[in-house]
Amino acid sequence: MKSQNERILAHMTRGQPITPMTALSRYGCLRLAARIAELKRKGHDIRTHMVRRGSKVFAAYRLV
Repeated sequence: MKSQNERILAHMTRGQPITPMTALSRYGCLRLAARIAELKRKGHDIRTHMVRRGSKVFAAYRLV
């Protein structure tokens, strides 16, 4: 079984942004920001975009 980092990276490699809700529902990841920080430390260029939906604000991450 692939690690959460591997699955999250594969998701972004397909050109799809990932949000905390997507990470939780698809990959069981409760701490997406921590996984993204680990991937960045490994040298992946990942950009963070803040998204506003109504009164909610959350991060969306995309591989560059």
